[in-house]
Amino acid sequence: MEIDLEKIPFGMDFHPHDHMVAAALITGHLHLYRYTADSLSQKRLLEVQAHSDSCRAVRFINGGQAILTASSDRSILATDIETGSPIARVENAHEDAVYSLINLNESTIATGDDQGCVKVWDTRQRSCCNSFNAHEDYVSDMTFESDSMKLLGTSGDGTLSVCNLRSNKVQTRSEFSEEELLSVAIMKNGRKVICGSQNGTLLLYSWGFFKDCSDRFTGLSPNSIDTLLKLDEDRIITGSENGLISLVGILPNRIIQPLAEHSEYPIERLAFSHDRKFLGSISHDQMLKLWDLDDLLQNTGDTQKDQDDVTESDSDEMDVDTNPPRSKKGSKRKNAQTNGSASNFFAEL
Repeated sequence: MEIDLEKIPFGMDFHPHDHMVAAALITGHLHLYRYTADSLSQKRLLEVQAHSDSCRAVRFINGGQAILTASSDRSILATDIETGSPIARVENAHEDAVYSLINLNESTIATGDDQGCVKVWDTRQRSCCNSFNAHEDYVSDMTFESDSMKLLGTSGDGTLSVCNLRSNKVQTRSEFSEEELLSVAIMKNGRKVICGSQNGTLLLYSWGFFKDCSDRFTGLSPNSIDTLLKLDEDRIITGSENGLISLVGILPNRIIQPLAEHSEYPIERLAFSHDRKFLGSISHDQMLKLWDLDDLLQNTGDTQKDQDDVTESDSDEMDVDTNPPRSKKGSKRKNAQTNGSASNFFAEL
């Protein structure tokens, strides 16, 4: 199924237990759609002017009762999915444009901005819990390991960061790579961290040894890997700047098969529906597409394109480094505006 969003989307998220999908648009609008279980039809439920500038990320919160959006206008907004009415807004959530947003648990989210700052928010207490100067450029993507309370982020400065939410410190940061890191996922039952890069290389880090990657896979090069979505502990779905969606095996590293071609434009985000029946993708062609996941995967056993195997021999001991390395690249982006108070998150409108 295809949904014409009419403008370029930057973010997408599926409802946690219903047939609904939300999209964040370059115009600052938030769209909410209901789709049928067979994907034969869809209906727009909401169209809200959520922000004055581009809406870069969207997530369902509060069990799907509200939608949270983050924008380059530095604000974060919670919107009621039934009425489309704003529930709460933070006007100055960051000093710079907010680029990324993820859920950590039922009551905690994390946001990253264009100058490398990561913030953690408690949506029940409606306050900012932690703030980390994790990077020197935009925070492109984040993921969370709940058992160890580690928040991992990638950045345009070419580094992977690990923020420890127990100690409230940036535990470590990788050495600078030559390319921007655009996406991140945790694989192999928490033993490997996979990062997608601007030149199409997948960088594999062993958990606890984040200073330098242990393996590289170049099978998708030269197209940048803009988004990653873990299918299971051994396979990951990639979205590239050429519009191609691929299934990739991790250790041994190989392209299992191309899954779909969204368009000739970059894939901004991939996501699973709540029942994992559909794979959703958005791209600069202004379309949101729902792919039947079973149909995409049914021939994976017959079309493997094996690459060189990589031996997995890294230790799983934890890294104890606490001092991130200094940047070998340019200085941080200049702040666009002076930061306002964002400590009272979700203040009632």
